[in-house]
Amino acid sequence: MKLGIVGLPNVGKSTLFNSLTKAGAESANYPFCTIDPNIGIVQVPDERVDKLGELYHTKKCTHATIEFVDIAGLVKGASKGEGLGNQFLANIREVDAIVHVVRCFEDTNVVHVDGSVDPARDIETINLELIFSDLEILQRRIDKVAKQAKMDKTIAKEYEQLEEIKAHLESGKMARTFPVSDDEDKVAWFNSYNLLTAKPTIYAANVSEDDLADDGASNKYVQAVRAQAATEGSEVFVICAQIEQEIAELDDDEKAMFLEDLGLKQSGLDKLIAASYSLLGLMSFLTAGEDECRAWTIKKGTKAPQAAGKIHTDFERGFIKAEVVNYKNLLELGSLAAAREKGLVGMEGKDYVVQDGDVILFRFNV
Repeated sequence: MKLGIVGLPNVGKSTLFNSLTKAGAESANYPFCTIDPNIGIVQVPDERVDKLGELYHTKKCTHATIEFVDIAGLVKGASKGEGLGNQFLANIREVDAIVHVVRCFEDTNVVHVDGSVDPARDIETINLELIFSDLEILQRRIDKVAKQAKMDKTIAKEYEQLEEIKAHLESGKMARTFPVSDDEDKVAWFNSYNLLTAKPTIYAANVSEDDLADDGASNKYVQAVRAQAATEGSEVFVICAQIEQEIAELDDDEKAMFLEDLGLKQSGLDKLIAASYSLLGLMSFLTAGEDECRAWTIKKGTKAPQAAGKIHTDFERGFIKAEVVNYKNLLELGSLAAAREKGLVGMEGKDYVVQDGDVILFRFNV
């Protein structure tokens, strides 16, 4: 999973990204590898993997990962090349979802590019740049198919949809709210445009420490972000980027105590990961053994053969059966053999829909 972090200057975007960097460098919980100055990979915390590792005395525990891309330079006019504009808009096209950091705190020491804190305006500024960029993509496609549409019914159908999407964007709406029909061709065309405004979006409401305890309920700026998100079907989570930076420098025990002192159950990173999985409809199944215990991220609703294919294409191609046990049952009984004796291990076929927390042993023959 790849998430792009966007936002105006001085909203806390880079602070949030840097806290992820520190988390990986100094906390065993969130190993992080810097690939580029603005790209990092963070492990998804999952105690199930670690507990299975203890049960199996495994040599290696492998967590699922999320790749974060810090997309800087988004300012008014980015779609026309202002700031580092188009270069960073191109980076957003490569991500699965967008984390849009919005400033929801007052601080005279931190200058706002527009002179005041106004989340609705800030969101609109970024969204309009994404819309303008998408309109250019659509117009190029429209220009390409316009003549062919007069002679080909299929292309005419695409041309009609292109014009509908264009009108939708020109009205100030995001492509993710465009009602795509069930027509397979239209769905395929829509997906092929890879529109920025079609990307699922999580709004990160960056607040001061004082607003963390009640999750921003008393913060009028957070309410404005939630109102905007509701119109788009987007997720919102409240974060204090400054606090995240402090948390990132603590070990596990210190982190737990620090969060408790603040009246928090989760760090911002934990909330972001949960929101990402929810927004993208993701979950994890597990594999376990002496060599490795591992979490595998899949879409909800994935069937057993396709889940097997996440491990290796041969597993999907030669799929026979999936030996499935619930994680909690396996842990409580202490072994796969004990779970079998209790009748809690299922031999599932090609139509089995994998569930979150399933521990699976795939049987295959190639």
